[in-house]
Amino acid sequence: MPASLSSSQIAAYRNDGFLFPVDVLTADRAKSLRSDIETLEQAYPDGSLPQPISQYFRVGAHVVIPLMAEIAKTPAVLDAVESILGPNLLVWSCELFIKEPNTSKIVSWHQDLTYWGMGETDDQLTAWIALSPATPQSGCMKFVAGSHNSRIVEHRDTFHEDNLLSRGQEIAVEVDETTATDIVLQPGQMSLHHGRMFHASGPNNSDDRRIGCAIRYVTPGVKQLIAERDYAMLVRGCDSERNWINVAPPSDPFNDDAMALYARIRRDQSVALAQGAAQQVGLYADTENRM
Repeated sequence: MPASLSSSQIAAYRNDGFLFPVDVLTADRAKSLRSDIETLEQAYPDGSLPQPISQYFRVGAHVVIPLMAEIAKTPAVLDAVESILGPNLLVWSCELFIKEPNTSKIVSWHQDLTYWGMGETDDQLTAWIALSPATPQSGCMKFVAGSHNSRIVEHRDTFHEDNLLSRGQEIAVEVDETTATDIVLQPGQMSLHHGRMFHASGPNNSDDRRIGCAIRYVTPGVKQLIAERDYAMLVRGCDSERNWINVAPPSDPFNDDAMALYARIRRDQSVALAQGAAQQVGLYADTENRM
């Protein structure tokens, strides 16, 4: 299957550790997906599910929400990811990062792979799809080109209430923000970035929500090195390595089987994602009581 990215785009990703913008959805499709997500928010108010719907948006959304699994399997997205990672692809996580208008929520400087339990592998990346305008004013991501060539550096937990990350983690070394690139995206456009990339995002000072879908793709050769078990959804090619418990997308939102699987995944992944934390990590807290 021919790669959808050009040789120059692939080279740019290898050199910089990120690539943007990549057109993967029409503006109308992006608008429709945003509407579907906001309809779900209205259909499942707080108290209607064991956890607020924001919890399911942020952790393993593809396990309980068919729409999110559908986004993760978008052919144009998979074509671009295949250009980087090859023909066999699994989704480890699919999640929404939503910043409400005129709010102070931020994402501190960090490297994604720090707490995933996968080591420092190159055989993964994040596809981040804009469903609303991502601009400096609305709190778009920013990357430091070439920082993926670093090893995983020391991080510290802040647990700050304005930090969208699970433990408010931030890089414990100086980051020269003057070298950062603003990742400006219009609805339907995507960025790709490596798991060791230094990246962050600021507050949303615009009058619109900033909604982005982050999909974490891995190859079958990647292994979970800390937790006893981990899970992924095969979306292209085959998984001959069997390092992951393969999961299927749900048939309908929040059905009983999917919710039981979700609780098990959340519990098992917490071994890696909450490792070493000085307090409970909210997105993974009390997992043993959620079966």
